[in-house]
Formats: sequence, C-alpha cells, structure tokens
Amino acid sequence: MLDAASKAFFHALAGSRTLKRLASRYGFRPSGGFARRFIAGEDVDQALEATRALKAAGMLITLDHLGESVTSSAEADAATRTYLSLIDRIVAAGVERNVSLKLTQLGLSIDRATCLDNLRRVLGASAPHGFFVRVDMEDSAVTEVTLDIFETLWGLGYHHTGVALQSMLLRSEEDVRRVNRLGARVRLIKGAYNEPRTVAYHRKADVDAAFVRMMQALLTEGVYPAIATHAVKMIEATKQFAAERRIARDRFEFQMLFGIRRDLQAQLVADGYRMRVYVPFGREWFPYFMRRLGERPANVAFVLKGILRER
Repeated sequence: MLDAASKAFFHALAGSRTLKRLASRYGFRPSGGFARRFIAGEDVDQALEATRALKAAGMLITLDHLGESVTSSAEADAATRTYLSLIDRIVAAGVERNVSLKLTQLGLSIDRATCLDNLRRVLGASAPHGFFVRVDMEDSAVTEVTLDIFETLWGLGYHHTGVALQSMLLRSEEDVRRVNRLGARVRLIKGAYNEPRTVAYHRKADVDAAFVRMMQALLTEGVYPAIATHAVKMIEATKQFAAERRIARDRFEFQMLFGIRRDLQAQLVADGYRMRVYVPFGREWFPYFMRRLGERPANVAFVLKGILRER
C-alpha cells in the first residue's frame, strides 16, 4: 500500500485530460498495451472473451462497465442504456449473470431522483433473468446517499442486489451492521479513494484491523459476504476464522480484481474456495486504472515496464 501522499498523487493524475488522451492512445495497442493487465478491454466483446477464460479456470465473475461521475442527465441515461444492453449481451452469451456498477455513473452527481430512477431501470430489467447487481462504493462524500438509495430499492423488493463497504472508512463497521440487518449481501473492500483523516483510517494497520473485524461480523451475521482482498494476511485471517467457526466454504466467497494476484486467484480455486474476479471494461478506464496504481507499488512497476517495452 502506498502512503497517503502517493495515493493523492495518483488520484490527481486520474483527473488529467492530457494523460487520459495519451493513455487511451497507448493503453490497448495491438502489441500488448500496458492497460490490458488490469482492464479486460474497451468493448463488451473483449470483456465476454475474458469472462469465458476465467470460467474455464474455475473462477466466478462480475462485469463492470467503467465510467463514473457523469455530469448530465443525458450521460446518465446513456450509461443506464449501456447496462441494459449489457444485460441482454450477457444473457445471449450464456456467461454468469453478475454485474457491478457505480451510482455516479447513473446520475448521482446530478440528483438523487435521477440516480434512483436509473438504478431501478437496471434492477427491473435484470431481475427476470436472474442477475445479481452489486452497487460499488465510491468516495466518502456519497457513502450515505449510496446506502440510502440502496435501502430504498431494497425496501421496494429489489433483493437481487448488494453493496460494497470500505474498511478504511471510520463509519463502515456500523454500516456492516446496518446492511446485515437488511439481510443484504456485502462486498468488503479496503477502499481506494483518497480520504481525509476525519472520515478514514490512514495507517495500514488500522485499515487491516477494521477489515478483519468487519470480515468476522459478515461471516457470522451476514448473508453470503464477498471478502475482496489481494493481501495474503487478510485471506489467511478469513480462512482461519471460517475454519474455527465451522463456516462452510459455500457461505462466502473471495473476490479479486482482474489481472491482480492471479497466482492467489488460482490457488484459492485449487484449495476449494469460491473465487470471483471483478472484470472491468470500457473506454472510460483511465480513472479506475490510476486507482489501481495508487494501491500497490508492484502495479506501478508493472506498468512502467510495459510503457518502456512499448517505446
């Protein structure tokens, strides 16, 4: 994990239009663009191809069409229609019916009503086909409204959905109890956003300790939680706790990001655990990509090597 200053640096770079243009030019070059390691592709055909390979390796998948923080109703409507089309493509392709999305992609930055309506359109279209839809968690400025919208639609009977919670946020342990009371599914993550000290832990040890406490609460009181981590220490803590409490391996799953710690992904499958890979795709991949660089020094080294090879 990089320190807070480095993390802030990568978040600042994520907003650079110049870097985004350069990245778009070189990231997916036929010779093996550097973004291919972490992004399944720029279109749905490439994403579906990636999911088939993962399925053949014994992995579960969730598809995420990248794009966030849209600023107009037209953009939010376009993103919603993209997800409706993605639902149809997934059904036709016969791959696992599991998707993830961000609420700022559906208009949360515009107003709550726009976002609520668009999410309801996606949930309404996906329900008859047996989809599970995960609402990703974004930065702390939208945590409460994200949970409020999630709870509203849960109360309307859309129960084929879950939400992500970040152990780095001070509030998240209470949010785990809040979602557990609903009976909804949680993806537990550490969090990749640059947050102020007033709302988030900044020491890695504190983030890890909160992650373990939340993992334990989810395994004992939650509904089929997803433990999303690439850290061996967190994985081992989860496996040990589950074994001690005699929690069956089919009552939870591990999740990791596409292209990160593929060795661990394969090992968990070999050991008989459920392993889901978060498969991001789409042309608006640059902000997601920069957050991945801001999380682990190894990611930075990998990309720099790729860029040098491209040159």
